Parts: sequence; C-alpha cells; structure tokens
Amino acid sequence: MTKKVQSKLKLYGFNNLTKSLSFNIYDICYTKTEQDRKKYIEYIDEQYNSERLTKILTNVTESIGASVLNIAKQDYDPQGASVTLLISEEEVPLHVLDPSCNKGILTPIRKNIVAHLDKSHVTVHTYPETHPQNDISTFRVDIDVSTCGEISPLKALNYLIGSFDSDIITIDYRVRGFTRDVNGNKLFIDHGINSIQNYILDETLSNYSLIDMNIYQSNIFHTKMKINTINLDNYLFEISEKDLSIEERDKIFRRLNKEMTEIFYGINI
Repeated sequence: MTKKVQSKLKLYGFNNLTKSLSFNIYDICYTKTEQDRKKYIEYIDEQYNSERLTKILTNVTESIGASVLNIAKQDYDPQGASVTLLISEEEVPLHVLDPSCNKGILTPIRKNIVAHLDKSHVTVHTYPETHPQNDISTFRVDIDVSTCGEISPLKALNYLIGSFDSDIITIDYRVRGFTRDVNGNKLFIDHGINSIQNYILDETLSNYSLIDMNIYQSNIFHTKMKINTINLDNYLFEISEKDLSIEERDKIFRRLNKEMTEIFYGINI
C-alpha cells in the first residue's frame, strides 16, 4: 500500500488539533471446565498486569515521539488492571513540571498519583470474562491514545496490534478542533487519511477481514477487524487439538467462530 509523503504545514501558533485513537482488542479462548476458566482469568491477570501494561504504554509514548509526565496504575480484585499515562509532545523542564508529576518514576508513596495533563494522554483498561454457558472465555483490552500538537497516535497502531493476541479489533480515530495556517485559515485536519487501514501493515491486513465505516466530513474513521483463520490449538486452554475427537473439534470451532462473529458485528446470533 502506497504511503503518501506530505509537506509540513506552516501554522500560525500552536497546532491544537486533538487526535484520538481508541482500540477494543479481544482475545478468545476455549476453557472446558470451571477450573480452566478460573486458571485462564489468573493467566490473563498475570500476563497483562499493570506493570506489563505500563511498559506497553511507555513504548507507545516513545513510538509517537512524546514524553511521559505522569503514570498512574492499578491492579483490581478479582481481575483487571488500568494504567494512565499523561504525556507531552516535548520534554518538560523540571523547573516547569508540576510537583505532583512523577515522570514515570513509581514509588510506594507516589504510585497512585494522577497529575496535571500537558497535552496528551494514553490509557488502558482490561476486562477478562467468561461465558456462562458455552465454555468460551474472553479477554478485552481498551486502549485510548489522545494527542495534541504534531505527534500522531496513528504511529502506535501496529505496535499496539502486535502487543496482544488480537482476534477481534475495533478501532476508532477522530480529529477534533481546528488549528490555523499562517494566513489565518482554519485547518480541521493536518494529514491525509481516507481509512485507518492506510496506517496498518499489509502483512497484518492480510490476516484479517475488515469493515470500514467512516464519516469523512467530520474526520471520524472506524475500522473493524476479524481474524481470518482459526488455528484451534491457539484457542485451547490446558488441552490440545490432537486430544479431541473430530466431533469435539467441530463443536469448539463453531463456538469460537460464533463468539467472534457476534463481537465483530455487535449482535447476538
């Protein structure tokens, strides 16, 4: 896919366009017994605890060319975690930085501080859950990357998709507000885009079925992605495909596919 190279816009004052990228990423798993479902939730909580999520969001911040002002993180009981990073387009000098900002240095005293926002933020929340009847467990992670200025959250797209086992992905991107060029004309977007898919690697696109719903006049873009191939061993917890009969494989495949289809289209089948 050809990527356009654009010349830099000459602006009057600060670029105050707000660019927001939101993800829902779903990982689906077959958990045969109640014990398996409990173990799956424990596994997810261990794999995607607040410490690992903080590392992912810190990498996101670096990938879009921003600096960390503050980190707040929390693991929840019985499951789930949340992390919030307040970020700036450029490094903020220490003599300007609000005293409540921890610069990402977490100590027992300061670990739950939420501080002032410079221009931008990155957040993540996790939601592990199990289906009450059909032995399917689902892990959902919600990620929001919101920036002002020249930095773009779209730069984080491929890193975020690759950071999770992404069976179903829904992505929203919106540009809000306006900035002005040197002649005083309003600019409601400062880059070319006709689909979020423009910014996703071709290798990734080939692995998914995708649907776009865009409102171009409002700079609102929405893309849904569903994995093309269900390799059963990738979705079994505590068991292997070779241990299953053909009938069992078919039943599990149908349940997994049904769950993914319902999430992808947002309907109950």
